[in-house]
Amino acid sequence: MNSKELKKVAAAAASPKELNDFVAYGSVGAAIETVDGNIYTGISIDTACSMGFCAEHAAVAEMLKQGEYRIKAFVAADPQGNAVPPCGRCRELISQLSKENLEAVVEVENDTFVLLKDILPYDWKTNRGREW
Repeated sequence: MNSKELKKVAAAAASPKELNDFVAYGSVGAAIETVDGNIYTGISIDTACSMGFCAEHAAVAEMLKQGEYRIKAFVAADPQGNAVPPCGRCRELISQLSKENLEAVVEVENDTFVLLKDILPYDWKTNRGREW
């Protein structure tokens, strides 16, 4: 799948809704393409007390349920189709799943693509004797 198609999948997952006074969801959608070519999506959940989570985390959970953890590319997008850069927590989660994920392509703003390792320049896991 090309990057424009992947972003369209992410944007299609985003559909903002308010559940109640404390919870809104779907303001951001994410799409992950694995090295095996499968696509997993997720949506953000925002809560009044900051206990929600990012769309990338939801997509990772779907991917892990299917036994996959190696990522080729991922993107988060708003409902209008604009790329949303991954937060530090999402970058770190994806990097910890597999060392290979540092080579995943991520769209950090519209039409700007980088490797995950390039937005984790001082990765604490490097040269620490830890094994992925």
